[in-house]
Amino acid sequence: MSQGPRSGLAAVSSALLAMSRHLEVRDVLKTIVASARELLDAQYAALGVPDDHGGFAQFVVDGVGEEQWKAIGPLPRQHGILAAMLQEARPQRLADVRKDPRFEGWPSAHPEMSDFLGLPVRDGDEVLGALFLANKNCARPQGGCGFTEDDEELLAILAQHAAIALTNARLYERSRELTIAEERSRLAHELHDAVSQKLFSLRLTAQAATALVDRDPARAKGELQQVAALAAEAADELRAAVVELRPAALDEDGLVATLRTHIQVLDRAHAARVTFTSQGVRALPAAQEEALLRVAQEALHNALRHSGALRVEVALGKRGPGTVLRVTDDGCGFDPTTVRRAGRHLGLVSMRDRASGVGGTLTVESAPGKGTTIEMEAPGG
Repeated sequence: MSQGPRSGLAAVSSALLAMSRHLEVRDVLKTIVASARELLDAQYAALGVPDDHGGFAQFVVDGVGEEQWKAIGPLPRQHGILAAMLQEARPQRLADVRKDPRFEGWPSAHPEMSDFLGLPVRDGDEVLGALFLANKNCARPQGGCGFTEDDEELLAILAQHAAIALTNARLYERSRELTIAEERSRLAHELHDAVSQKLFSLRLTAQAATALVDRDPARAKGELQQVAALAAEAADELRAAVVELRPAALDEDGLVATLRTHIQVLDRAHAARVTFTSQGVRALPAAQEEALLRVAQEALHNALRHSGALRVEVALGKRGPGTVLRVTDDGCGFDPTTVRRAGRHLGLVSMRDRASGVGGTLTVESAPGKGTTIEMEAPGG
């Protein structure tokens, strides 16, 4: 992953920006480790996130090939130098880790390491992980460590920002989990209300048909036809409940308030600045509001997850007799023609389907390095 050492403010800035652009915890960990190894010009780097059982919930390395990593075996336990970093919460800079009295060895496939620099990644009093580097690519002083005090200071700065990036990623994943749980709960209620009565009627009608089969076949046939009709209605309502489930916030607060709240949460959870403006938009029909919300959510997900944007702007406003949603980011952009040929990338097909389903249109403006603007226009409002 690393391409050699870099130095200076620009290199540090690039590393910090790279960390802030990822939302998934695993991606954040990988970026932290790769950035640390590159900035400090080390042969190996790793970051372990401890669990509550003496091991590590996640352990990410850079500088070790995939085959060698598999050969090393299970994740390490919290012992030796790793345990010291987690428990003592202070830096560890060693001329030769193998000669430290706390060293307890490593598996046969493990690479040989000598000079060592590690420190905890902390959020206040909580230790989020242990970040360490080994084998500085330099001429080592006789009996000394290749890593310097300046390296330690730089790694400390990186660890502070790593804590922020990791905390943001955890908040994002937690927010997503809560959203999924809320949707599941709503779906359960919707399914119960929409389908349970139909199923109850279907069961009673089937019981009546069973009782009539022998003594009145003609009436039984009629009851069975009613069973088929009720089953078809139940299937239609089930499909509608699953596909067109309307978020509760839209009914309670309306589109503008729902979007504003959603974007405020995203702005707090991500490093990118996410803003929302609305002007002159009144209440829309339910279908239009849901389509606009879903398109906004998909576009925001793409901007925050894939584009590396530092700023994302969402605007809702009037255009003639219709309502226009614009989601603009300053990210890496892409070639819309290539994406179109590639199929259902970035959810564009889904967004177009939602727009056309309410009589609206969707346009995408983007180019590599030029950011992206997704615009949906819907009738009404």
